[in-house]
Amino acid sequence: MGGGGAAAAPIPRLTAITFLFLLPIVIQSHTPTISVRDFGATGDGKHYDTAAIQSAIDSCRTKPCYVTFPTGKYLTATIFLKSNVILDIPKGSSILGGTKLEDYPKEFDRWYVILAENARDVGITGGGVVDGQGLEFVVKFDERKNVMVSWNQTGACSGDECRPRLVGFLDSTNVRVWNVTFRQPAYWCLHIVRCENTSIHDVSIYGDFNTPNNDGIDIEDSNNTVITRCHIDTGDDAICPKTYTSPLYNLTATNSWIRTKSSAIKLGSASWFELHNLVFDNITIVDSHRGLALQIRDGGNVSDITFSNINVSTRYYDPSWWGRAEPIYVTTCPRHSDSSEGSISNLNFVNISAVSENGIFLSGSKGGLLRNLRFININLTYKRWTKYMGGLVDYRPGCQGLVNHSTAGIIMEHIDGLDVENVNMRWFDGRTVQWDNPLDFRPSTVNNISLLNFHSGVYKQQRGSSEQISLLGSN
Repeated sequence: MGGGGAAAAPIPRLTAITFLFLLPIVIQSHTPTISVRDFGATGDGKHYDTAAIQSAIDSCRTKPCYVTFPTGKYLTATIFLKSNVILDIPKGSSILGGTKLEDYPKEFDRWYVILAENARDVGITGGGVVDGQGLEFVVKFDERKNVMVSWNQTGACSGDECRPRLVGFLDSTNVRVWNVTFRQPAYWCLHIVRCENTSIHDVSIYGDFNTPNNDGIDIEDSNNTVITRCHIDTGDDAICPKTYTSPLYNLTATNSWIRTKSSAIKLGSASWFELHNLVFDNITIVDSHRGLALQIRDGGNVSDITFSNINVSTRYYDPSWWGRAEPIYVTTCPRHSDSSEGSISNLNFVNISAVSENGIFLSGSKGGLLRNLRFININLTYKRWTKYMGGLVDYRPGCQGLVNHSTAGIIMEHIDGLDVENVNMRWFDGRTVQWDNPLDFRPSTVNNISLLNFHSGVYKQQRGSSEQISLLGSN
């Protein structure tokens, strides 16, 4: 099957944003440090050390200034970083976020355990832990999805997501977060908002797997961001670029490991402005509800995005979580009847291997087509191993919601320009009766398709061998 659509844009090369790593490197052993103990911090995990920590930060005069936490547990309300300050939390030390509403500022959008606003050359490191004590916010533990505390009952905010985030950098420049563990956020974990030049590397994030909205890294309206060598194991979206007030461009995420009950990588769903020039490379995604996802709902246009050298494993979880085990999910539709329709163009998937309980879903909309998509060197293995119901297409949030639909290898709608090259789709026997066909689309909404070396076959495991697989058919 072929088409004569316009040629897709070249795949951008994976390039590091080198200036982020050319920031001044100061050997800490030769840099003056300020200990929070010298300002009265107890580090016993029971008494609040907020005033002592803030006094240590405010006393900084050197550039950079390392504020260090000797071995202990430091319970705190919100602490405010300022320019040229690096929090140094060594192994054996942890910062514990307070769990009371009065621990946080009056403005709900400033509810963070650690917050930097309008700062330069600021960061967190040391090998220790920042712990949001998220389990203290669980009202009811549930393997499907925990019921969480919401401070909306106090009138402090609206909605059901009124809980504090863990770490936030707002309107800041030259942000560096490295060699640190973030644990049990009650809500979003690491939030980068309207920042320029951010480096996040060698960071581990552990959120409760049954807690909603405990995103790993949310990059919002920020530019020139590098994420590398991170380990993210959490309930909700792991790496999530969003646009609320301005475009987002030049984001690179590499060499990372992800597990989540939602989307491992998700663009959106907040998408009022452009997302441009994003690269995701050499990433392992395991046991996630959705692998590589775009949820464009608010009229912003997305272009020049590359996913490369990625291994994906996706499975079904309870349908109260967005996602239906799709290894790749690309959608644009209006969130509400009066919302604008955004577009997605020049999207590249290169060297992707997936083992999944569901197929790929590619869905544009009448006023927001998917244009110039390329799939090159893709290996897809489809089989079922959980007992959750299939046969649903998930348009959430908004749009059509959950819709009954037969299962297919790739479902496509409202596309103009799709190049498929060297794609191998494997179907394990036993439960393949649930799968209707490799490709599901209506020619009236999908145009300019090119298939080169596309293979679809059923595989059967041989008796006496757990590893040997033989091909029953191909087309």
